[in-house]
Amino acid sequence: MAGIVLSGGVNQRMGTDKAFLKIDGIPMIEHILRALKSIFDKIIIVTNNPQLYTAYDAMLVTDAYDKRGPLTGIYSGLLKTTDEYNFVVACDMPFLNSGLISYMMGLAAGFDIVVPRIGGLSEPLHAVYHRGLLPIIENRIFRDAQQIQGIFSNARVRYVTEVEIDCHDQGRRSFMNLNTPGEYKEATCSDLECRN
Repeated sequence: MAGIVLSGGVNQRMGTDKAFLKIDGIPMIEHILRALKSIFDKIIIVTNNPQLYTAYDAMLVTDAYDKRGPLTGIYSGLLKTTDEYNFVVACDMPFLNSGLISYMMGLAAGFDIVVPRIGGLSEPLHAVYHRGLLPIIENRIFRDAQQIQGIFSNARVRYVTEVEIDCHDQGRRSFMNLNTPGEYKEATCSDLECRN
């Protein structure tokens, strides 16, 4: 397997490039890469600003189509990998749990997608995808449908239950994504700072 990081968003809600916001003095992208490198030999970063990521030991890939969105990012990463299964994560999820990711990898055989589900909602930007999904994803991109869950009905999906998740990540911090300045502040400030 390879690890694929999607870092091609427009960051409208945050107002700045999320990947380089710092958590404990370290850019979010570096937290993510450290977690993935403990598991995967190959890392792919999908970004439309590759010049910003040249310092990192990863394959840099730009969107294969001029249709911005998460499905295009997933497609672009899967297109460049040679691995059957690939773990895909967003660049704004800095608290990854390597134990949970490894567990999900172990579930992949016989499925097209392995995705956590919490409270009835799936976490498609913290999931394992089979490279065989490329034609299905491409079809949806050309129909201008960027909702990731739209491919689930045409795929063999293994949902990771809350019980399974809690065995590895009881606080479920893996799924904390920082989209807004408020979410970033909440994730980075101490209790005392947050009260002031």
